[in-house]
Amino acid sequence: MAKHQHPEILSTSVVAKSRLFAIESLELRFSNGEERTYERMKPSNRGSVMSVPVTADGDLLLIREYSAGTERYELGFPKGLIDPGETPEQAANRELKEEIGMGAEHFVALKQVVLAPSYFSSRMTLFLATGLYPERLQGDEPEELEVIRWPLQQAEELLTHMDFCEARSISALMLALRELKAQGLLKEA
Repeated sequence: MAKHQHPEILSTSVVAKSRLFAIESLELRFSNGEERTYERMKPSNRGSVMSVPVTADGDLLLIREYSAGTERYELGFPKGLIDPGETPEQAANRELKEEIGMGAEHFVALKQVVLAPSYFSSRMTLFLATGLYPERLQGDEPEELEVIRWPLQQAEELLTHMDFCEARSISALMLALRELKAQGLLKEA
């Protein structure tokens, strides 16, 4: 497989901006001389986290949250941005406390993922969270999130649930199941 040389960035400019997002245009020259204009969300250099919380009783804890992009309530795992000065584990624990009212004693980093790398640079660290304990922090959600308990032994049924369709949640679930099987905490069906 040929190794590609990174294209030269000739210029960058912000072409649109909202309260939350900035769209950046990049003028690029590739090693073969071809020039193209690409657009992407301007990098914010803030990572994010998502946790798959598993209770001592063997349940997954999910949240049902309104998603403006799909204009409906979606089922997924607790997630959010890493605040300045936080480690990914600290951010994951804070988000759990804000969204499900539980903290976790143990975090296993499963993988760092990127959503649509042609347009976004933000990385999300996926975690398995165990050793849950009750603790609630005030979050920034406009309404209280519904917490859904889902039996771990029926976790693969989530893949066909019509409200469980976010790619990052699906990836997190599959990686968490693989880790739980490797730890001997989940038996093969």
